[in-house]
Amino acid sequence: MFGRKPTLKEGIHVFSTKKNGEYNDFIFGVVTGVDGRKVGVNGVIVNPVGLKNKISQGKTGERSIEILQHPTPDNVVLALVYRVEHENFADVIDLDQDKCDLLPPKIYTMLDGWIRESLPEIINNVLSLPPGAERDDAKRILRHRMDTIVDKNLRRTLYSVCRSLKILN
Repeated sequence: MFGRKPTLKEGIHVFSTKKNGEYNDFIFGVVTGVDGRKVGVNGVIVNPVGLKNKISQGKTGERSIEILQHPTPDNVVLALVYRVEHENFADVIDLDQDKCDLLPPKIYTMLDGWIRESLPEIINNVLSLPPGAERDDAKRILRHRMDTIVDKNLRRTLYSVCRSLKILN
């Protein structure tokens, strides 16, 4: 087990991207089959429309553009703070055209949980509302969701993101 590099095979978690206009959508899922340079993947494809809107409005910096042009498993959480559109993905990725990175199971679980728990919408509600009663209610809902998440890694990441956005207080 030690010293062996993981290989692309059935059951391995992967992260990939697909071009969608000027920017990339990202995919994370499980390999269902490998046939030469073609890899079957079953998972989720995410279109970070909220971050794209912020960029078009000129409300973000270079880092946001970098995230959308070159998404990685490490930086996509920053795109998941804003509203996203997602759908199930069951298709073939061509390794000659599309990037495909191996994804540690903990990171896959965190990304999958982030989407399945609708965290982008909940966080975006807090960020988009003006200070007042509605925003306080949105924060209360976010705190409740944070407290009820079972996965420790997902909860830790969510707390970290909320602290950096200064929406916990």
